[in-house]
Amino acid sequence: MRWSRYFIPTLREDPAEAEIVSHKFLLRGGYIRQVARGIYDYLPLGLRVIRKIESIVREELNAVGCHEVLLPVVIPAELWQESGRWPVYGKELLRLRDRNDREFCIGPTHEELITDIVRRDIRSYRDLPRNFYQIHTKFRDEIRPRFGLMRGREFIMKDGYSFHPSYKDLDDHYEVMRRAYIQIFARCGLATRVVEADSGPIGGTSSHEVVVLAETGEDAIVSCEQCEYAANMEKAETKIQRTEDRGQKTEKPKKLEKIHTPGMKSIEEVSKFLKSEPSQMIKTLIYLRDDGLVVALISGDREINEVKLKNAAKAQFVVLADEKTIRQLTNANVGFAGPVGLPKEVKGIGKVTVIADRGVEPIVNGNTGANETDYHLTGVCPGRDFHPEAYVDLAIVRENDSCPCCKNGKLKIQRGIEVGHIFKLGTKYSAAMKAHFLDEGGKEQPIIMGTYGIGIGRTAQAAIEQNYKEKGMVWPLPIAPFSVELISLSAEEEVRKTADQIYKELMDQKVDVLFDDREERAGVKFADGDLVGAPFQVLVGAKGLKEGKVELKNRKTGVVEKLSLRAVGEAISGLLCTPPSTPCGGLQTPSQTLLHQG
Repeated sequence: MRWSRYFIPTLREDPAEAEIVSHKFLLRGGYIRQVARGIYDYLPLGLRVIRKIESIVREELNAVGCHEVLLPVVIPAELWQESGRWPVYGKELLRLRDRNDREFCIGPTHEELITDIVRRDIRSYRDLPRNFYQIHTKFRDEIRPRFGLMRGREFIMKDGYSFHPSYKDLDDHYEVMRRAYIQIFARCGLATRVVEADSGPIGGTSSHEVVVLAETGEDAIVSCEQCEYAANMEKAETKIQRTEDRGQKTEKPKKLEKIHTPGMKSIEEVSKFLKSEPSQMIKTLIYLRDDGLVVALISGDREINEVKLKNAAKAQFVVLADEKTIRQLTNANVGFAGPVGLPKEVKGIGKVTVIADRGVEPIVNGNTGANETDYHLTGVCPGRDFHPEAYVDLAIVRENDSCPCCKNGKLKIQRGIEVGHIFKLGTKYSAAMKAHFLDEGGKEQPIIMGTYGIGIGRTAQAAIEQNYKEKGMVWPLPIAPFSVELISLSAEEEVRKTADQIYKELMDQKVDVLFDDREERAGVKFADGDLVGAPFQVLVGAKGLKEGKVELKNRKTGVVEKLSLRAVGEAISGLLCTPPSTPCGGLQTPSQTLLHQG
């Protein structure tokens, strides 16, 4: 492709709307343009990257027996009402009415539609398993769209759904899909990590994220330095810390004692006054939920993970209670709440559920609020003075916490970008929507489901976050819009003819080449070339031609090699056929692991 005939509207300055590097370079390189908040046009360069990612995804999914479909963007409300998600999904779901006043939504995900297809045409265990996928536009009305394609409202997504006769079959296929996802992102030239994750509003029994490791990533990834344990921050756990683990001696239980602590509300103030460690405090946090209140207990040196709390309480939402609600429950000002003597219900609000972090259970002679303004209790013992409904993991993991899976491992925290997510849905949708099959004994059973998503645009932008330099990105070869950029450095006749000759040779070899044939200064071409981000450049200049040489630049390493004109084509072919074992080499062949062909 000749630059002079292509549409690449590069920008010299960083746009004001862009906050992170990848967003800036996508705008400056002429890849995307914003239409409205969180909604973007894909320009020719951007679409080339998207199509290359889609091609890799299709090859790998088809190789493991998945079937591509294309479902409507607009979905009838009746299907979402059947599944139970219509009233609970939230404002992210864009709802609308047609001219006949029938309710619809713009699909943020397609579990309901695909389940409707399957329940109409799959009747027997002999028809299972099946895996259907699509690459499609989705819409979620994010409250704070940001970072370009990373968190947009309209986005391109690969969503897939599998249907199984048994949980064992789902488990087997889930592993196949996990490996397929690893292969997809390896072929895209990205360094990734598969981590345990929370299932969120999609639901289900288990899920994993595929995360692109990048220092600028908005997600925190927790992993063990010694074993394979890895999870995102919402899901990550740590080993229970007993009293002796904290370096404290086990004490005999003491009597409860109420201590006057005027104006002391913070953990630090109370701990200092009582001459004890923050870990001996039982911090009491009060949350509103869909049908009442949740009282969350955690040691004073830890913080509550609200996703874990919501899941433990089986609540649709949890949000910190206001001062009025706290007074109704505790009869005290904010800062003096505690678990001892709390009522089981608050009139006009609902029932009170008390859930404690696992680290609270081993505390002996703890300190906590007395549910009386300006007073705290000492000598508090869980199991004697209060009885939570459950002890579960509620804590946010910290750097160097103990690994929950191995004996001596410590946890480290890295940054990353979620690009893929897989779920074991179980019968969440099939049971609600009556998607049943007849098993081998002729008994009707709900179909067991899995779901598998990839953010196509997020993958493209995450590749930039993992592969950029000061002046522009360096695309991984498999998804680069052009593998090679050929730059003519002057308008001299010999330079122009030589560049034309090399361009024709590369085109004949089917090389994906962008030829910058514009009548611009070399500095302009270099600046624009950095923004386009081709991994290799061939530079044709008058000085080099005097020696019969042109330059081949590897933009990732910065290495420049001088080549004779005859050697250019062969050298480029060698670079584009790098063995697949190298992370950023040429395209790999599709995975050969074929399961569940149906």
